[in-house]
Amino acid sequence: MSLWIPFTVMAAFMQSWRNAFQKRLSTDVDTLGVTLARFILAVPMAALYAFVLFSYEGSAVPQMNAKFYLAIVLAAISQIFATALMVKLFRLRNYAMGVGLAKSEAVIAAVLGALLFAAPLSAMAWCGVIIGSIAVWLMSVPKGMRNISWPTLLIGLASGLCFAFTTLWVREASLMTQLPFLQSAAYVLFWVLLVQTLILLLWLLVRSPQTLRALCLKPKLVFIISFCSFVGSIGWFTAMSLETVALVKTLGQIEIFFTLLISAKWFKERLQRSDKWGLGSILVGAVLVILA
Repeated sequence: MSLWIPFTVMAAFMQSWRNAFQKRLSTDVDTLGVTLARFILAVPMAALYAFVLFSYEGSAVPQMNAKFYLAIVLAAISQIFATALMVKLFRLRNYAMGVGLAKSEAVIAAVLGALLFAAPLSAMAWCGVIIGSIAVWLMSVPKGMRNISWPTLLIGLASGLCFAFTTLWVREASLMTQLPFLQSAAYVLFWVLLVQTLILLLWLLVRSPQTLRALCLKPKLVFIISFCSFVGSIGWFTAMSLETVALVKTLGQIEIFFTLLISAKWFKERLQRSDKWGLGSILVGAVLVILA
């Protein structure tokens, strides 16, 4: 089994829980506060993780150029916008639909990767990406376009676009380090989380200090969100240092399976009969990208 596969499954599982806890926090904290909760406590976790890896392997910290840090900043900003847009989706639609619309990132990443990042896919891989994306789309809007507003659709696609750019720039930065895959993922993860936290902290300190006070009232929930985000990001960043973004994100659509379980069991949201067909199609897409 390729190593990117278990890392992707771990990432999808942890991300589904992170999204669920973010939805819960969004009832008491505004969008940027919920977004910050994803990063703020994950920074020291990422620093410790990178320190342990570099110490154990005896690897030297790389000296990177401006192109690397530009990729880090672009990835960090893209993920901030992607997360904020998804939190808005939670308020417009139910949890499962919000996550489903944001998962448009897989097919967007495949197209952008082929056009802009020199990451073409085989015919079988394209089939897997397209089948998985159609399945997620049908599960997100099971009653058709008439039951989804244009603002919801546009926000969902915008979130997917921002997530796609995030993952593509993360992979580019990882490849630039020329480190072993675990160290490269840890190094890039630390820098992305640090930049995201500094940007959001400075913005909220100046524009919305009451948001920071609201976060301080939810320490356990903020810690859980940051922890799930940190572990999930280890999975995503490591998988993307080993395999192209489109394949990782297509397999990562199994997150929808975990999301539907959480949606039904925790949020008591009703699921459609079409969800079973959708999950089967996602499985077919995942098998195709693994074989590819």
